[in-house]
Amino acid sequence: MSVAQPIFILGSPCSFTSLVWAMLSQHPETYGVPELNLLLTETLEEFALSLRGSRQFQSHGLLRTIAQLYAGEQTLCSIDMAHRWIFNRLHSMTAEIYFELCHKVSPLRLVESSHVYATDLEILNRIYNTFPHAYFLHLLCHPRTQGESIMKIANGAMAILEDWIDYSTEPPVVEPQYGWYKLNSNILDFLKGVPASQKMTIRGEDIINEPCFNLENICRWLKLNWDESVSAALLRPQDSSYASYGPYGTHLGLDPHFLKYPALEAHKMTGVVNLEGRLSWRNDDKGFIPEVLQMAQEFGYE
Repeated sequence: MSVAQPIFILGSPCSFTSLVWAMLSQHPETYGVPELNLLLTETLEEFALSLRGSRQFQSHGLLRTIAQLYAGEQTLCSIDMAHRWIFNRLHSMTAEIYFELCHKVSPLRLVESSHVYATDLEILNRIYNTFPHAYFLHLLCHPRTQGESIMKIANGAMAILEDWIDYSTEPPVVEPQYGWYKLNSNILDFLKGVPASQKMTIRGEDIINEPCFNLENICRWLKLNWDESVSAALLRPQDSSYASYGPYGTHLGLDPHFLKYPALEAHKMTGVVNLEGRLSWRNDDKGFIPEVLQMAQEFGYE
Protein backbone atom coordinates (compact mmCIF):
# COMPACT_ATOMS: atom_id res chain seq x y z
CA MET A 1 0.00 0.00 0.00
CA SER A 2 1.73 3.16 -1.21
CA VAL A 3 1.51 6.26 0.98
CA ALA A 4 3.77 9.18 1.79
CA GLN A 5 6.06 7.86 4.50
CA PRO A 6 5.29 9.47 7.87
CA ILE A 7 7.59 11.41 10.16
CA PHE A 8 8.07 10.11 13.70
CA ILE A 9 9.35 12.33 16.51
CA LEU A 10 11.02 10.23 19.21
CA GLY A 11 12.11 11.27 22.68
CA SER A 12 11.52 10.90 26.38
CA PRO A 13 8.38 12.63 27.72
CA CYS A 14 8.50 16.38 28.29
CA SER A 15 11.41 16.75 25.86
CA PHE A 16 9.89 19.49 23.67
CA THR A 17 8.39 16.74 21.48
CA SER A 18 4.84 18.15 21.48
CA LEU A 19 6.08 21.67 20.74
CA VAL A 20 8.33 20.64 17.84
CA TRP A 21 5.61 18.30 16.57
CA ALA A 22 3.15 21.21 16.51
CA MET A 23 5.61 23.44 14.67
CA LEU A 24 6.30 20.84 11.98
CA SER A 25 2.54 20.21 11.77
CA GLN A 26 2.06 23.75 10.48
CA HIS A 27 4.03 23.00 7.32
CA PRO A 28 1.72 23.01 4.26
CA GLU A 29 3.05 19.59 3.23
CA THR A 30 2.42 17.81 6.55
CA TYR A 31 -0.48 16.82 8.78
CA GLY A 32 0.34 16.47 12.45
CA VAL A 33 -1.67 14.05 14.56
CA PRO A 34 -1.47 13.83 18.36
CA GLU A 35 -0.08 10.72 20.04
CA LEU A 36 -1.82 7.89 18.17
CA ASN A 37 0.19 5.18 19.94
CA LEU A 38 -1.30 2.79 17.39
CA LEU A 39 1.84 0.77 16.80
CA LEU A 40 2.20 -0.17 20.45
CA THR A 41 0.47 -3.44 19.50
CA GLU A 42 -0.04 -5.64 16.46
CA THR A 43 -3.86 -5.49 16.38
CA LEU A 44 -6.41 -2.81 17.17
CA GLU A 45 -8.13 -5.16 19.60
CA GLU A 46 -4.88 -5.53 21.56
CA PHE A 47 -4.53 -1.75 21.46
CA ALA A 48 -8.02 -1.22 22.90
CA LEU A 49 -7.50 -3.82 25.62
CA SER A 50 -4.08 -2.53 26.68
CA LEU A 51 -5.13 1.12 27.02
CA ARG A 52 -7.65 0.71 29.80
CA GLY A 53 -7.70 1.95 33.37
CA SER A 54 -4.69 4.10 34.21
CA ARG A 55 -3.52 4.01 30.57
CA GLN A 56 -6.83 5.08 29.03
CA PHE A 57 -5.43 8.57 28.44
CA GLN A 58 -2.99 7.11 25.91
CA SER A 59 -5.91 6.55 23.52
CA HIS A 60 -6.98 10.22 23.59
CA GLY A 61 -4.79 11.13 20.63
CA LEU A 62 -6.27 8.47 18.34
CA LEU A 63 -9.84 9.37 19.30
CA ARG A 64 -9.25 13.09 18.73
CA THR A 65 -7.60 12.37 15.38
CA ILE A 66 -10.47 10.20 14.12
CA ALA A 67 -13.00 12.79 15.28
CA GLN A 68 -11.18 15.61 13.50
CA LEU A 69 -10.45 13.72 10.28
CA TYR A 70 -13.83 12.06 9.81
CA ALA A 71 -16.21 14.56 11.44
CA GLY A 72 -14.26 17.77 10.98
CA GLU A 73 -14.47 18.64 14.66
CA GLN A 74 -13.60 17.46 18.15
CA THR A 75 -16.80 17.34 20.18
CA LEU A 76 -18.47 14.83 22.48
CA CYS A 77 -20.57 13.64 19.53
CA SER A 78 -17.61 13.23 17.18
CA ILE A 79 -15.68 11.40 19.92
CA ASP A 80 -18.62 8.98 20.23
CA MET A 81 -18.32 8.44 16.49
CA ALA A 82 -14.60 7.79 16.90
CA HIS A 83 -15.31 5.07 19.46
CA ARG A 84 -17.67 3.38 16.97
CA TRP A 85 -15.08 3.79 14.21
CA ILE A 86 -12.56 1.88 16.30
CA PHE A 87 -15.08 -0.78 17.37
CA ASN A 88 -15.93 -1.52 13.73
CA ARG A 89 -12.23 -2.14 13.01
CA LEU A 90 -11.25 -4.09 16.13
CA HIS A 91 -10.07 -7.09 14.12
CA SER A 92 -7.78 -4.98 11.93
CA MET A 93 -4.02 -4.80 12.28
CA THR A 94 -2.80 -1.51 13.70
CA ALA A 95 -0.55 -1.11 10.65
CA GLU A 96 -3.66 -1.23 8.44
CA ILE A 97 -5.29 1.49 10.52
CA TYR A 98 -2.15 3.61 10.32
CA PHE A 99 -2.09 3.25 6.53
CA GLU A 100 -5.76 4.23 6.42
CA LEU A 101 -5.03 7.44 8.32
CA CYS A 102 -2.06 8.16 6.06
CA HIS A 103 -4.34 7.81 3.04
CA LYS A 104 -6.91 10.08 4.69
CA VAL A 105 -4.43 12.96 4.93
CA SER A 106 -2.69 12.21 1.60
CA PRO A 107 -0.87 13.83 -0.14
CA LEU A 108 0.25 15.39 3.15
CA ARG A 109 2.84 13.54 5.23
CA LEU A 110 1.61 12.42 8.62
CA VAL A 111 3.67 13.57 11.63
CA GLU A 112 3.39 11.82 14.99
CA SER A 113 5.19 12.26 18.29
CA SER A 114 4.85 9.66 21.03
CA HIS A 115 7.28 8.92 23.85
CA VAL A 116 5.50 5.61 24.55
CA TYR A 117 6.96 4.10 21.38
CA ALA A 118 10.44 4.42 22.87
CA THR A 119 9.61 2.40 25.97
CA ASP A 120 10.34 -0.83 24.11
CA LEU A 121 12.77 -1.59 21.29
CA GLU A 122 10.24 -4.08 19.90
CA ILE A 123 7.75 -1.26 19.36
CA LEU A 124 10.32 0.90 17.58
CA ASN A 125 11.20 -2.00 15.31
CA ARG A 126 7.49 -2.52 14.56
CA ILE A 127 7.30 1.09 13.36
CA TYR A 128 10.32 0.63 11.11
CA ASN A 129 9.03 -2.66 9.70
CA THR A 130 5.70 -0.97 8.93
CA PHE A 131 7.27 2.15 7.42
CA PRO A 132 10.81 1.26 6.27
CA HIS A 133 11.23 4.65 4.57
CA ALA A 134 9.90 6.78 7.43
CA TYR A 135 11.95 9.62 8.90
CA PHE A 136 12.88 9.65 12.59
CA LEU A 137 13.63 12.86 14.49
CA HIS A 138 15.23 12.16 17.89
CA LEU A 139 14.63 15.10 20.21
CA LEU A 140 16.83 15.60 23.25
CA CYS A 141 16.27 17.54 26.45
CA HIS A 142 18.47 18.26 29.45
CA PRO A 143 17.66 15.56 32.05
CA ARG A 144 17.15 18.17 34.78
CA THR A 145 14.69 20.18 32.69
CA GLN A 146 12.88 17.02 31.67
CA GLY A 147 12.72 15.66 35.21
CA GLU A 148 11.33 18.88 36.64
CA SER A 149 8.70 19.03 33.89
CA ILE A 150 7.57 15.46 34.55
CA MET A 151 7.26 16.10 38.28
CA LYS A 152 4.99 19.08 37.58
CA ILE A 153 2.43 16.80 35.92
CA ALA A 154 0.29 15.35 38.73
CA ASN A 155 3.33 15.00 41.01
CA GLY A 156 5.13 12.66 38.66
CA ALA A 157 2.16 10.45 37.76
CA MET A 158 3.69 9.60 34.38
CA ALA A 159 6.91 8.37 36.02
CA ILE A 160 4.91 6.35 38.55
CA LEU A 161 2.87 4.73 35.77
CA GLU A 162 6.06 3.64 33.99
CA ASP A 163 7.69 2.51 37.27
CA TRP A 164 10.52 5.03 37.12
CA ILE A 165 11.10 4.64 40.83
CA ASP A 166 14.25 4.53 42.96
CA TYR A 167 13.59 1.60 45.27
CA SER A 168 16.98 1.88 46.98
CA THR A 169 15.60 4.46 49.42
CA GLU A 170 12.99 4.20 52.15
CA PRO A 171 10.44 5.25 51.18
CA PRO A 172 11.02 4.79 47.41
CA VAL A 173 11.42 7.99 45.37
CA VAL A 174 9.88 8.89 42.01
CA GLU A 175 12.90 9.20 39.71
CA PRO A 176 12.25 10.57 36.19
CA GLN A 177 15.93 10.34 35.23
CA TYR A 178 15.45 6.56 34.91
CA GLY A 179 12.93 7.15 32.13
CA TRP A 180 15.16 9.73 30.46
CA TYR A 181 18.00 7.22 30.32
CA LYS A 182 15.93 4.18 29.33
CA LEU A 183 14.02 5.83 26.50
CA ASN A 184 17.02 7.62 25.02
CA SER A 185 19.02 4.39 25.22
CA ASN A 186 16.28 2.53 23.36
CA ILE A 187 16.12 5.22 20.69
CA LEU A 188 19.89 5.22 20.19
CA ASP A 189 19.92 1.42 19.86
CA PHE A 190 17.04 1.56 17.39
CA LEU A 191 18.56 4.29 15.24
CA LYS A 192 21.69 2.21 14.70
CA GLY A 193 19.69 0.19 12.19
CA VAL A 194 18.15 3.20 10.42
CA PRO A 195 19.91 4.70 7.36
CA ALA A 196 21.66 8.01 8.07
CA SER A 197 19.44 9.82 5.57
CA GLN A 198 16.31 8.90 7.56
CA LYS A 199 17.38 10.01 11.03
CA MET A 200 18.36 13.19 12.81
CA THR A 201 19.18 13.89 16.46
CA ILE A 202 18.88 17.42 17.83
CA ARG A 203 18.53 19.11 21.19
CA GLY A 204 15.14 20.67 21.77
CA GLU A 205 16.80 23.63 23.47
CA ASP A 206 18.66 24.43 20.24
CA ILE A 207 15.39 24.52 18.29
CA ILE A 208 13.80 26.87 20.81
CA ASN A 209 16.83 29.18 20.97
CA GLU A 210 17.27 29.38 17.18
CA PRO A 211 13.96 28.18 15.73
CA CYS A 212 14.23 29.46 12.16
CA PHE A 213 17.75 28.15 11.57
CA ASN A 214 17.10 24.71 13.04
CA LEU A 215 13.60 24.29 11.61
CA GLU A 216 14.96 25.08 8.16
CA ASN A 217 17.61 22.39 8.57
CA ILE A 218 14.99 19.90 9.71
CA CYS A 219 12.65 20.72 6.83
CA ARG A 220 15.40 20.43 4.23
CA TRP A 221 16.40 17.06 5.72
CA LEU A 222 12.76 15.97 5.48
CA LYS A 223 12.66 17.22 1.87
CA LEU A 224 9.97 19.74 2.76
CA ASN A 225 9.72 23.11 1.05
CA TRP A 226 11.13 26.11 2.89
CA ASP A 227 10.46 29.81 2.42
CA GLU A 228 9.46 32.82 4.50
CA SER A 229 5.78 31.86 4.61
CA VAL A 230 6.67 28.37 5.85
CA SER A 231 8.97 29.86 8.48
CA ALA A 232 6.20 32.13 9.74
CA ALA A 233 3.71 29.25 9.88
CA LEU A 234 6.03 26.96 11.82
CA LEU A 235 6.54 29.61 14.48
CA ARG A 236 2.84 29.37 15.36
CA PRO A 237 2.43 25.89 16.91
CA GLN A 238 -0.71 27.13 18.66
CA ASP A 239 -2.53 27.04 15.31
CA SER A 240 -2.68 23.24 15.27
CA SER A 241 -6.20 21.78 15.53
CA TYR A 242 -4.91 19.72 18.44
CA ALA A 243 -2.98 22.45 20.32
CA SER A 244 -5.56 22.68 23.11
CA TYR A 245 -7.40 20.36 25.43
CA GLY A 246 -9.83 17.99 23.74
CA PRO A 247 -13.43 17.18 24.73
CA TYR A 248 -14.23 15.77 28.14
CA GLY A 249 -12.78 12.28 28.52
CA THR A 250 -10.33 12.76 25.65
CA HIS A 251 -8.65 15.97 26.72
CA LEU A 252 -5.02 14.88 26.33
CA GLY A 253 -3.09 13.31 23.45
CA LEU A 254 -0.07 15.58 23.92
CA ASP A 255 2.14 16.95 26.71
CA PRO A 256 -0.27 18.62 29.20
CA HIS A 257 2.12 21.56 29.61
CA PHE A 258 2.06 22.17 25.86
CA LEU A 259 -1.74 21.91 25.73
CA LYS A 260 -1.94 24.63 28.39
CA TYR A 261 0.75 26.84 26.84
CA PRO A 262 1.02 26.00 23.11
CA ALA A 263 2.75 29.18 21.92
CA LEU A 264 6.51 29.04 21.29
CA GLU A 265 7.16 32.01 23.57
CA ALA A 266 5.95 30.03 26.59
CA HIS A 267 8.77 27.52 26.14
CA LYS A 268 11.72 29.92 25.90
CA MET A 269 14.60 28.82 28.11
CA THR A 270 15.76 31.09 30.93
CA GLY A 271 18.73 30.63 33.23
CA VAL A 272 21.48 28.02 33.22
CA VAL A 273 20.73 24.33 33.75
CA ASN A 274 23.55 22.16 35.11
CA LEU A 275 24.17 18.44 35.36
CA GLU A 276 25.91 18.78 38.72
CA GLY A 277 24.10 19.20 42.02
CA ARG A 278 21.15 17.75 43.88
CA LEU A 279 17.84 17.06 42.18
CA SER A 280 14.86 19.20 43.14
CA TRP A 281 12.45 16.26 43.12
CA ARG A 282 14.43 14.35 45.76
CA ASN A 283 14.60 15.00 49.50
CA ASP A 284 18.17 13.73 49.76
CA ASP A 285 21.34 15.20 48.25
CA LYS A 286 21.62 12.74 45.38
CA GLY A 287 22.21 13.93 41.82
CA PHE A 288 22.17 12.17 38.48
CA ILE A 289 23.41 8.60 38.26
CA PRO A 290 26.71 8.07 36.35
CA GLU A 291 24.94 6.60 33.31
CA VAL A 292 22.76 9.69 32.92
CA LEU A 293 25.72 12.03 33.39
CA GLN A 294 27.73 10.26 30.71
CA MET A 295 24.89 10.15 28.20
CA ALA A 296 23.94 13.78 28.81
CA GLN A 297 27.54 14.90 28.31
CA GLU A 298 27.68 12.94 25.06
CA PHE A 299 24.58 14.88 23.99
CA GLY A 300 26.48 18.12 24.69
CA TYR A 301 24.87 19.05 28.00
CA GLU A 302 26.88 20.45 30.89
